[in-house]
Amino acid sequence: MRRPVAATIALLCAGLLTACGTGAPPGPAAGAAVQAWITTGDQSRLLARAPDLAFGSQPAQALDIVVDAGQRYQTMVGFGASITDASAWLIQQRMSAGQRQALLEELFGRGPQGLGFDFARLTIGASDFSRQHYSFDDMPRGQTDPGLARFSIEPNRAELLPVLKAARAINPQLQVMASPWSAPGWMKTSDSLIQGALKPEMYGVFAEYLLRYVQAYAAEGVPIFALTLQNEPHFEPPDYPGMRLDPAARAALIGQHLGPLLQSHGLKTQLFDWDHNWDEPQSPLAMLGDAQARGFVQGVAWHCYAGDVAAQGRVHDAYPDKEVWFTECSGGEWAPRFDESLPWLTRNLIIGATRHWARGVLMWNLALDENHGPHLGGCKDCRGVVTIDSKTGAVTRNIEYYAFGHASRFVRQGAQRIASSSGMDGLDSVAFRHADDGREVLIVCNSAAQPRRFSVTAQGQRFAYELPASSVATFVWQAPR
Repeated sequence: MRRPVAATIALLCAGLLTACGTGAPPGPAAGAAVQAWITTGDQSRLLARAPDLAFGSQPAQALDIVVDAGQRYQTMVGFGASITDASAWLIQQRMSAGQRQALLEELFGRGPQGLGFDFARLTIGASDFSRQHYSFDDMPRGQTDPGLARFSIEPNRAELLPVLKAARAINPQLQVMASPWSAPGWMKTSDSLIQGALKPEMYGVFAEYLLRYVQAYAAEGVPIFALTLQNEPHFEPPDYPGMRLDPAARAALIGQHLGPLLQSHGLKTQLFDWDHNWDEPQSPLAMLGDAQARGFVQGVAWHCYAGDVAAQGRVHDAYPDKEVWFTECSGGEWAPRFDESLPWLTRNLIIGATRHWARGVLMWNLALDENHGPHLGGCKDCRGVVTIDSKTGAVTRNIEYYAFGHASRFVRQGAQRIASSSGMDGLDSVAFRHADDGREVLIVCNSAAQPRRFSVTAQGQRFAYELPASSVATFVWQAPR
């Protein structure tokens, strides 16, 4: 992973995107209540309930956010974070049973104070946020195991699987994807987990390795709904597992090996390409240019550490049948200010990624300790969604907790993104509608250094609100079904 640059990213208005459907459902009635929650850049309010508002016939403000439920886009799977080895170890080994249950209920539960995370990512083997570097079939240097006789997910049994199962018991809808940081070293040109590329003669063996992983997790009662071939395939870190896979290699692996193998076993596990930054959209475009591989790929996954979120939309426009997923971004001490990071995260990930078609949005580590770890190599100052004190188990809720909570607490799995005006004088927004009960959710971010007064218009009714500088608000109202 690499550090994000806190650049201001101009987001496209809903009208510039192509809607998935039309036909407006009924809007809110005059006088309909609007619930509001707010997090301010000065931290005086943190996901705090604000006084209710009401729709009426008042005139529009100069800044008017128009919500149009008749323009419908992607259906959401949800928001969440990666349950890394570090996160699982802290939760399982550094918290009491009561602390552990309370935290998991808060992160994955749907109660009044729950964040309601519906989406999670696992590492297939070690990442930099592991206490040791390992794969599920390690061999002494110079030896190989092409029959995968030594394959085992035993390294995940002590911490990761118990935490994951506990999270799924709280939220049975939790969708879990997984990404390898490296194939076993003996499959690679480096004969090491660190650096190197996958040997072409090992493509079939690596595909079998990933199949075994999916099967082993299914046997544990944890279905893996999607895989990527490789985390950050254009980056070979010097001190933690990584592996280079160029577009041609990914196409050959998927088209000739992994795709047919999953299909032959009747597995519905989806395959996402790329799993890397916004700055190289040409890489997934090149991979999707391979017709054989393209037929097995359901989506493209993205990270935030370089480039512009609009790259997601460009690739989606080229291949509109391929889904978009946002799978990694980390906060850290390079961006310690709450009033800067809160609007950056909200504008780029919660709003930007979803306005550019993401069905799911993930932060990196779910939890890290007070020393930004445990880690072995890699990032030395990353921040988790929460910080767990490794001595007491006490929990600190970080900037990422509040940015993601403004979406995950209110946007349930199955909600559909709908149109809303955005990119107006520091104001950005994204809106969603729940078809089952007609509930609509609008998330608004004010990145400006001054308050912004605006109105929200839906089907001719509107309300007005003033959002402080560097702040985020979520509005929820009931529209007729």
